[in-house]
Formats: sequence, C-alpha cells, structure tokens
Amino acid sequence: MKLNYRNTFYVGLIFFIISLFWQTYDMLIARTLIDKYGLNQTWSGIVMAMDNVMAVILLPLFGALSDKNNSKKGRRTPYIIVGTVLAAFAFMALSYTDYVQTLKIKETDLITDHYDIAFDSEIDASERSHWYIVIERMEEERVSAYQNGSISGRKLNEWRTQIEEPMTKILDDNGVMLSTRDLSIVKDLYYKYLSERAWEITAADPTNLIIFSSILFVALVSMAIFRSPAVALMPDTTIKPLRSKANAIITLMGASGGIMAVYIIMLFGINRHTYDYHGMVYIIVGILMLIILAIFLWKVKEPKIVEEKRRLDKELGLQPDETRVRNKKTLASLTAKRRMSLYILLGSVFLLFTGYNAVMSKLADYLPKVLNLNLFDYQFIIAQALVIAAILPFGILSMAIGRKKTIMIGMIMLIVSLGNVFFLKENQPWLTALIIAGAGTGWIMISINTYVMVVELSKGYDVGRYTGYYYAASMTAQIFTPVFSGILMDRYSRLILFPYATFFVILAMITMMFVNRGEAIKLKKLVINPDDEELVE
Repeated sequence: MKLNYRNTFYVGLIFFIISLFWQTYDMLIARTLIDKYGLNQTWSGIVMAMDNVMAVILLPLFGALSDKNNSKKGRRTPYIIVGTVLAAFAFMALSYTDYVQTLKIKETDLITDHYDIAFDSEIDASERSHWYIVIERMEEERVSAYQNGSISGRKLNEWRTQIEEPMTKILDDNGVMLSTRDLSIVKDLYYKYLSERAWEITAADPTNLIIFSSILFVALVSMAIFRSPAVALMPDTTIKPLRSKANAIITLMGASGGIMAVYIIMLFGINRHTYDYHGMVYIIVGILMLIILAIFLWKVKEPKIVEEKRRLDKELGLQPDETRVRNKKTLASLTAKRRMSLYILLGSVFLLFTGYNAVMSKLADYLPKVLNLNLFDYQFIIAQALVIAAILPFGILSMAIGRKKTIMIGMIMLIVSLGNVFFLKENQPWLTALIIAGAGTGWIMISINTYVMVVELSKGYDVGRYTGYYYAASMTAQIFTPVFSGILMDRYSRLILFPYATFFVILAMITMMFVNRGEAIKLKKLVINPDDEELVE
C-alpha cells in the first residue's frame, strides 16, 4: 500500500490551475475594485462575495452531476476541460477592462497631483507637516470640483466631515511625528478620498464597470463548473488511508500555483503603486491555465487510474457494497454520531474560512496601506517558500498523530499568528513575513486534513456530493465574511481586520473539539460493520 506519487502529481496540476487563478484573483480584483473603480470596503466585499454565492449553488450541483457522469474521459475530466477553458479566456478578457479603467485614472490629476505626492518615497510619511500639505491639496481639489459642478455641496460636506476633519483632529493631537496607529488611520482616511475620486470617474461612465463585472461573472461561473469535480478526483484515485498524504501533495501543487501567481505579478512590475496596469498578468495567467490543462489531459487518463484504485480497494477490503447503499439517501445512511460529526466539522470549516478568507481577500490591500509593506517583497516570497516546504511533512505528520490533532495544532499556530499582526508597526518586513509564515503553516496543517475528514464520511461513489458539502460550508463563509468584515473596516478602519479573523478561528477551534469522526482508516484487522457500513478495527 504505497501512494502513487506520479499520478497524484499529475492530478495535482488542476490544483495548480485553481490556485494560480484564485491567488491572482485575490491579489488583484479587490484592489482593483477599491482603487480603480472606487468601491468602498463594504461594496468591494459584496462583489467579492458574489463568486461565493454562485459557488454555494453551483459547487454541490456540479459535484453531484459529476458523480453521475459516465463519459469516456471519466466522471470529472469533462467538467475540468470545459471550466478551465472558459475561465482562462474570460480571465484574459479582463485585461481590456483594466486597460480602459487605468487609462481613465491617468487622464486625471489623481496620480500626479495627489497619490504620488502623498506617498513620495523620499518623504517620511510619519511627519505631521507632510499630511497638512496633503490636506491642503485635497481642499483645493474638492472646492474646485464643487465650483465647476463636478460634485455637489452634499459631497463636499461629506468629504469635510468624514475625511478632512478626522484627519486634521489626529494631526492636531500629535507632535512632530505621528504614532504608528495614528498614521495608519490618517492613511486610511486618505485612501477613502482616493477611492471616492475613482468612484466619481466610474460613476460618470459606468460602462467599463459593467463589462468588467460581466466578464468576471463568466470567469467565476466557469471556475465553479470544475472546482468540485477537480477536488473529487483526488479521493476518486486514492484509497482512504493515503488521502492525507495525497492531499498534502495536491496542496503543495496548489501552493506552487499561488507562488507562480506572485512571480507573474512581480515579473510585470506591479508593486505598491495603486494604479499599475494589470492586463498582462491576466493574459499570462490565462495562457498558463490552458498549457497546464493540456499537460493534465496528456498525463491523466482518469478511467484507467480510477479502475486501478477500485481494484486496490477490493484487495484491501475497503470497497463498500454499493448495490446495498446506492438506494439510500446520502446523509440518512450515516449513523447519528457520524452525521453529527459531519455537521460540526462543516461548522468548523465555516468558522475557519470566515476568519482566514477575510484576511486573504484583503491582505494585498492591508499590507501596503497599514504596514507600508509590499506583498511581493522578497521576505514574503521566502515566507511562502517555507510554507510550501512544510506541506508534505505535515501530511506525513497527520498520518502519524491523526488528522484532528494536526488540525488543532494548526489552529493554535493560526490564532497566535493572526492575533499578533495587530501589534505590528510599519516597515518591519522580516517580522511580518515570519508571522505570516506561521499563519500559513498553521493553515496548511488545517487545510490538508479538513477536506479529507469530510470525504472520509462518504461512501466512495458519492465523493463529489461530499466535496460539494465541504465547499458549500467554506463558500458560505466567503459570502458572509468579505461583506461583514468590509462593514467593520469601513467603520473602524483596516486595523479591525486581524482581530476579527482571530476571533472566528478561536470559535472554529472550540467547535473542532467536538468532532470525533473522519480519521484515516487503519488497515489492521479490518471488518465491515453492517449497521453503518463503515470500516472499523
């Protein structure tokens, strides 16, 4: 009983594609919505949640449909082909909308007379006098815009009460240099001004935003078509006792896809600047998705690999009697204890993603605007490399000490790491990277085990359905958390982000304590329990 690393690697190519897409999406889309189109944190959160609304509906659907598929290419492969091709071309089409909106921004004075002056690298941003000059320039622009009819008197008054007066009060209450927290709040208020300027450009002609949203909708639906089938392919091709190790490998492949996305963004010079053109990133990512899909189709013959796995199942006595259980409803066929463990486990998944996704969807916005750091600095690349190096060892660790214990250790690491980000000061790249590496390592320990614990409760033939349950829980969280965290950030500033995330991970840890099913099957004196059709020792 050995894992086929070669087959698992090639199956993992689809996870490389998925992470390549979503890492690029997380780093650029929210930033684009806020900076280039001018949406606030709440509305950008709503837009970012839309893909998850679709996912909650579509992932279980396509997972269940792929369970019933009898294509010559296998149950999952046809969905992978259609979804990847459509998503790649839609992603590449975003380059057009990004070009148009970037051009609109550059035709105004927003960059040269405001952004570039406020964030001049040769000026110490903590100097109070600098921000008085910034406020003065804002005052001139807002009054001029009111006088020429570009904005109403109400908008001018809102700018005064919501941005100018709070900024001035903070400056008046400080000495020559601003404290770290006060500087973060001042910058946060100024970014609101920049976003409002961008929104005025968008509102004057919303055509490009409509096109952007439509193309994004197609891309997100396309990703939903193949995500559950792709994830279900791993348990389809791997016997139950080896799934944590296999999941570690495909998680490694996914993490590599995320790293590739970062390198692509770095390659095209997209740095801290808010208004860089992102189009070439979308094009290159789309092309890579198609190339990797071609390699997957060349190397992975799903029917053959699945048949080999079924043969091994029979040899080891791991294959349930499908003729006896296919007529039962999936959840109704579970014992009460297993069903309750499934519900609690899905609840923990929801809470975990509520905390973690809030950070991931806003990290590219938070780091430069609160900590004056760039996600693409080499310190963070090293941190990501350390996390990737830890994936396979933690997959092996979970086989040694158990999935639940590995998850609990990971949760503790995640809580400690996320909780400490709030106390960081500006320009501490190594310390910040170390903490983020700790959070990433904790998340890896959790993520490589939670999914396989869910599908461990399936009967084998309905893995796609249980994959859908897992993603329904995680995606529901990702609907809720961008909106709710966005509301809190609009009200209390970006500083609320990491305390918010820490709180929900703590709740997830509490619920996880009550999960008592989903561990890997031990192949020692295995018999079939006729009452609940699970393997017991």
